[in-house]
Amino acid sequence: MSIPAFGLGTFRLKDQQVIDSVKNGLAVGYRHIDTAQIYGNEAEVGQAIAESGVPRSELFITTKIWTSNFTPDTLLPSLKESLAKLRTDAVDLTLIHWPSPHDEIAVADYLPLLLEAKRQGLTRQIGVSNFTIRHLQQAIDVVGADQIATNQVEIHPFLQNRKLAQFAHGAGIHLTAYMPLAYGKVMEDTLLQRIAANHGATPAQVALAWLLQQGYAVIPSSTKRANLESNLAAQRLQLSAEEMAEIAALDRGERLAKPDFAPEWD
Repeated sequence: MSIPAFGLGTFRLKDQQVIDSVKNGLAVGYRHIDTAQIYGNEAEVGQAIAESGVPRSELFITTKIWTSNFTPDTLLPSLKESLAKLRTDAVDLTLIHWPSPHDEIAVADYLPLLLEAKRQGLTRQIGVSNFTIRHLQQAIDVVGADQIATNQVEIHPFLQNRKLAQFAHGAGIHLTAYMPLAYGKVMEDTLLQRIAANHGATPAQVALAWLLQQGYAVIPSSTKRANLESNLAAQRLQLSAEEMAEIAALDRGERLAKPDFAPEWD
């Protein structure tokens, strides 16, 4: 079961805001919804899905296990709690949200617990998020590359994570790009504005199309229905090889997700 190339992110969205975003997203055609335990919005996401009228069979739901739930006593119970909030018997994809801070718990200790969740039917696929090359190699050593559906990491024109992307590609591991619009910074870039004008598109659509054409999945978020619909239209935009190369030259290592517990990036 492949991961839909286009999804709806819910990071930083709470309460009625996330309910409206998910409902509007589903109404305009999104079918992949991405949430996480630490977002504190799984229950609202579940409510929005239930009220949308979209059959569960048409949806792809992703959640993520928080770092405090990496022990044998906590991982599976926390996922079952997530399922209850999301009002579903199983999610389509469950990710380890971040490597254990300072590697206090080894990948070899917690990733098999997630694999057990898959064996129990709580999740159809498993994967990781914010894994460095070192952590990804450890994950491969523990469960095999074929069990890792994706590594969800920050990727946008200003942070292209090329070393990690090259390693993942070589290992046969798919990447999902979060913050693909760099918190809206793509809208202000003159190159993206120019390319967008040439296509009768928006800079956001150009940034998303650039990622999609490289084979990444993307999970942009928005609270506005018009923007949700506009972003979705990026799937119909085709960039030239020259335009792809011009955007690739924007890389400046500008990382926006920088929590104090983050691993040492490649």
